[in-house]
Amino acid sequence: MLPPRLVRRLLLVPLVVVIAAGLVVLTPAVAVLSATFTLIGRWTGRGHRSRLLRVVFLALTWSVGETAALLALLALWIASGFGGRLDAEPYRTRHYEVMARFLDLIYRVARRACGLTVEVTGPPDALPAGDRPLIVLSRHAGPGDSLLLAHHLLTVCERRPRVVMKATLQLDPSLDIVANRVPNAFLRRRPPDSAGSANVGHRRQSEQIRQIRRLAAGLGGRDALVIFPEGGNWTSQRWRRGIERLRRRGHAGLAQRAAAMPNLLPPRTGGAFAAVSACPAADVIFVAHTGLDRLASVRDVWHSLLADVTVHARWWWVPAADVPRSADHQTQETWLYDWWKRLDGWISEESRGSLAGQR
Repeated sequence: MLPPRLVRRLLLVPLVVVIAAGLVVLTPAVAVLSATFTLIGRWTGRGHRSRLLRVVFLALTWSVGETAALLALLALWIASGFGGRLDAEPYRTRHYEVMARFLDLIYRVARRACGLTVEVTGPPDALPAGDRPLIVLSRHAGPGDSLLLAHHLLTVCERRPRVVMKATLQLDPSLDIVANRVPNAFLRRRPPDSAGSANVGHRRQSEQIRQIRRLAAGLGGRDALVIFPEGGNWTSQRWRRGIERLRRRGHAGLAQRAAAMPNLLPPRTGGAFAAVSACPAADVIFVAHTGLDRLASVRDVWHSLLADVTVHARWWWVPAADVPRSADHQTQETWLYDWWKRLDGWISEESRGSLAGQR
């Protein structure tokens, strides 16, 4: 259960400023120590990149950038008549500009400090000219993939993302403020399957579907609704649980198909097709990526900082006319699973190519 919005703002916003100030003081000492250990490593033939300096530098950039974003959001709130005109289009545009600048700052620093490289094939080059709403159905695996997707949509595709995300992300102060001022949906975690929680789960699922439909119905020509049909980052445990959930609910055929897709969690079809049906003019984009999926724990992320990180992403564009909006549920389900199989095959090919390149 999240604390009330006012409590979050009063407690977490000052905390960001304090952390930023502490990192500003700490960074020079860490830099000196890291440089010393790097020189010693080179003399002994055991030199490697300073992971600690990378982490501190990225954390410093994040906290200082977030502090600057919070100040910009405060200025917009005051300029809008203390929140009275925040829903007006000029202020909504300025909020997306704040998002774009913050994400671009983090991306540029991650590229320099952590050797991050993102290679995208497919749209936006393949997208038709003109203003067209988009519904983006993306794989969800590894730290930061949602940020990279939002950054690409804002800066390369020049689209304004509306994201369906977990409610707990509101514990990040800047995200809490900006994402609640522009159209987004925060979904609370569904209770586990049990007889006692069935009614609660059904009501919560219905509310989630309503939120997604509301976002999709309001899509403009330069907007993009982002949904992660898997419902969370891929882990082997979630993959097995997802297959078992399908079997318990009597979907043996879908469970068999999901078991043949080891790189992806079974897609949850309700939210995806609620969005598709609510915006008949929207094209659909499918997104798969590799490079972050092996970073499933803090230990994995720490070890990855010894080398550069390359993310390969593939986008597929499906025109609105080719999306089975008027089909029955089973046909829609088959269509989504067919696309999920295509994404899974691409991920397998990319993973094999990466392993072959390391030999």
